[in-house]
Amino acid sequence: MYLAVGSPGSRLTRVTWMLEELGEPYAIVKAKQHSDLMRLYNPTGKMPALVDGDVVVTDSAAICAYLAEKHADKGLGADPGLAGRAVFDSWMHFAQSEFEAPMWNKLKHRLLLPEAIRCDVGPWTAYEFDKEVAALEAKLGGCPYALGDRFSAVDVVLGHCGQWARGARFEVKSDAVNAYFDRVLARPALARAREREKAA
Repeated sequence: MYLAVGSPGSRLTRVTWMLEELGEPYAIVKAKQHSDLMRLYNPTGKMPALVDGDVVVTDSAAICAYLAEKHADKGLGADPGLAGRAVFDSWMHFAQSEFEAPMWNKLKHRLLLPEAIRCDVGPWTAYEFDKEVAALEAKLGGCPYALGDRFSAVDVVLGHCGQWARGARFEVKSDAVNAYFDRVLARPALARAREREKAA
């Protein structure tokens, strides 16, 4: 059984959602960011983490990629071959390092950084987010999912970003991207993951 470590409602949801999509058994270990408990699984104290026997994987995108590859028969990973892997990795890096960045920066300046160094980054993050939404629309190219016609681990990470954006009141100025988020956020596996986290 897998252990999904972190705080419910955070990036931990990417891990629980992925596990629900795969139909794999897991338990949730509740741990706060930078807590002593979290540091047992990740020396940086950042969440989430996945425990798979003697293997501990950190970073939500890396965890989703690991699970997709380990359970390749479920069809949530990269297309076959080096080119397929490159496309998959490119999407994952876009989701984690580009699309998510404006939201993460706003959150840090609103709640996480020491008050003395916080800044009003609202206008800047809104501007950057608009650019990322336009980029996502272009990258999707009219396809229902990131990798084309099939749902994958990439959509778990991007879908969670969409959930975060809507919750943080970032305006998604694209009908195509809103339709994409509606599609992936309606997945029954995500609903199950939310219920598991509520009960944890």
